[in-house]
This record gives sequence, C-alpha cells and structure tokens, in this order.
Amino acid sequence: MSTNITTIAKAAASVPSTEVVVVAYFSLFLVIVGTTLNSLTFIIFCRSRFRDTKTRPVLHYMRVIAIFDILMLYGWNLDHYVYPIYGFYLQTLTLGSCKFLSFLNYFAAQSSAWLRVFICLDRYLSLSRLHRTWFSDSKHILMIITGIVVFFTLLNFQLFLACYYDSNGYISNNSNIFVLYPTWDYVNLTFYNFLPFILMVTLNSGVIYHLINLRRTSTLQNSRIQHRAISITLVITTFLFLLMTVPSTVGFAFFCCNNMIVLRSLDCVLYSYHILSFPLYMITFDEFRQEFIAIILCKKAGGRVDPMASTAVQTVNTK
Repeated sequence: MSTNITTIAKAAASVPSTEVVVVAYFSLFLVIVGTTLNSLTFIIFCRSRFRDTKTRPVLHYMRVIAIFDILMLYGWNLDHYVYPIYGFYLQTLTLGSCKFLSFLNYFAAQSSAWLRVFICLDRYLSLSRLHRTWFSDSKHILMIITGIVVFFTLLNFQLFLACYYDSNGYISNNSNIFVLYPTWDYVNLTFYNFLPFILMVTLNSGVIYHLINLRRTSTLQNSRIQHRAISITLVITTFLFLLMTVPSTVGFAFFCCNNMIVLRSLDCVLYSYHILSFPLYMITFDEFRQEFIAIILCKKAGGRVDPMASTAVQTVNTK
C-alpha cells in the first residue's frame, strides 16, 4: 500500500535500518512463495476434478482470485523490497511503469476484494436456496467476473493520467492535472475494505447460520456435505481478508509517513494474506489436498464425483 511515492521517499532513511531490511526481504519472500503457491492453486483448479463448473461454478471465482493474488504481489509489495535494497522504485523508473503500476496497485486490490464478496454471496445462496439462482449459474458468474474487471478498470482509469516529471526532473506518481493523493487512498479504502467489509460480514453471518443448521440436520445428502466443506473454507479466507487487509489500508489513508516501518510491516501482513489461499485450501478442502498429492505422486487427476453424488448435486444445485 502506498500514497505519494515522492513524499514517502523523502521520509525514508538514506541508510536502511535492520527493520527496513527485514521487511524488504520478507516482501521478496512473499513474491517468490506467493507466485509459486498461487500458480499451483490455479493449476490444481484447472485439473479434471475441478473442471465441471456447471455443478460448482464458484470455482470460476477461485481460479480468477489465484491470478489476482499473483498480480497483487508485483506492485507496492515488490517496491518494498526494491527501494530499500537498490534505492529506486519500480513504479517511478519510467512514466509508463508509473502509470501502469499506479493503476495495477488499486485495480488488482479492489477486484480481488469484490471477487471475494461475490464468493460470499454464492455461498450464502448455495446454502439458503434449494434451487439455483441467477447468481449461481456458470455463465452468469463469468459475466459477473467480467463486470467486476470492467468496472474497476473504468474506476481506476484516471490513474493513467497521473505521473509527471516534477521541477527537479524526478517522476512523481501524483498528477499535475488534479489532486490524486490522498483522495484516491480514501476511494481505495471504500472499495477495497469498507464496502467489502460490510457485505462480507453480512453474508458470512448468513453462511455461518446455515452451516450450523446444516450440522444439526440428521440426514445430510452428498451435495450438502460438499456445500459445507467448500463454504467453511471460503468463510475462513474471507474473515482473514478482513483482519489482515484493513489495518494497512486505514494506516496509509490516514497516517501516511508517520512511521513508515510500521506501515510497511502492516503492508507485509496485507500481502501475506494473498499467499494464504493454498495452505488454507490444503487444510480445509479435501478435494484440493487430494489433487495436490496426486500431482506430487505423479498420478492421474482424481476422478469426478460418482454418479450418485452427481445426481444429488443436480437435485439440490451444488456448486
């Protein structure tokens, strides 16, 4: 997370302290590990067991989130490593990189958050409705994902108008046409945290309510068991999203440059979230774990749900 890079550079120490170096190399660790784990997550969700998106269209969201979680790591997070170690920002190398990374930093974060909002909506509808809704259809989910990408592209498009050479010949990521910072940090706080926070908490409360009722049910059909497994996984990931991303976003929006080590440490917590999908899926999602083991053991992709389970899935609209 960042605001005006010129201002931040002035606030940074000329010789990196031990704390700054630790944060820098941890950011590099996040890039390497996050890229590896999220790529593996995407590959697993593209294997044959997870290709039937007609019965579980929520997998569309999970694949796209894996991609956005990779993109998240190559903006401000990578600059947290490059600047203290090499003394320059990738974002201000050229006007082109400044414009692109200014856009990517906000676009990827906001899109990732709203993909998670619609996952919460999907899980709530899956557990609370007996029949498939418009939001739970595979084609419609692809339309929703496209809509999210287009909306946040347009919302952040003005960032391509930012970046210019200041009077000293340095590239500034602000704008000489309009006041960009801290205004856009407040916009980001709204679309990346505030609105998703309200919607995720509301929808997850409904999901938890239905999961509790489901557990009390004496007879569980196969489809409901699948609902419960994937829903628990996604409830955990969305609550972690709220806990790990809000402090950094609030800090940079309202307390920028007060204590950069603290703010960058909070940023490390934020970006750590975007490498957690793989271990969370491994712990809570049995099918995902089985597919990973199959890859390690060089086995063929696991079979799909057996015919009886498929019938039950179609009957009660499993996703």
